[in-house]
Amino acid sequence: MSEIDTNSWRGIHLELLRRINEREWPPGSAVPNEADLAAEFGCARTTVNRAMRELADAGLINRRRKAGTHVALHPTSRVVLDIPIIRLEVEQRDAQWRYGLLSQEILAAPARITSRLGLERGTPMLHISSVHFANSHPFLHEDRWINPTAVPGVETVDFATVNANEWLIQNAPYTSGDIAFSAMNADKALAELLEAPEGAAVFVVDRITWNKNEPVTAVRLSYAPGYRMHTRL
Repeated sequence: MSEIDTNSWRGIHLELLRRINEREWPPGSAVPNEADLAAEFGCARTTVNRAMRELADAGLINRRRKAGTHVALHPTSRVVLDIPIIRLEVEQRDAQWRYGLLSQEILAAPARITSRLGLERGTPMLHISSVHFANSHPFLHEDRWINPTAVPGVETVDFATVNANEWLIQNAPYTSGDIAFSAMNADKALAELLEAPEGAAVFVVDRITWNKNEPVTAVRLSYAPGYRMHTRL
């Protein structure tokens, strides 16, 4: 436990996951309650609760009122996705890729970003807005926030000449990430960027990457109408 940050839910999550994977807690066994774990780690109960919710969402533990928490007998398989290089994704569709930077500036990150990253409200972050094209047609809008503390020197990169997606994959290591898929109706500003009707349904990917306990970047990719995602099991 000496290398685990027990004040971070991610540190607690890693330790609980280790106990499950190494069969310290075998399938079907009872998991100590949140209060006992909080006392063991010397952290707040809410920190343990957040770590436990991650394990439950992953299908690794079962949480039931009165019955307590147990390691799953048959853990749910999880889909693991690599971070795609947008340029290659376009080229694999037999289209010509092009990229245009809309803005690049250090801003006080909004609460919707800092709350997801576990940072203090108003933390200065690098905000990048850009559009990727396929055969001169908008392919997706990239709305990205980068944590300069996790990526030293990122403020000096000219993202007009290199896109953030590809630069980060090559220069910013990450150990884990969260990803969510959704659909939304494009507002006027997004619709204009994607050359789509206002209110058109667009496919959205929200992704956060972490390097151990430090957030690296949060990005929202909004694809032009008609996009289809392909993957393999």
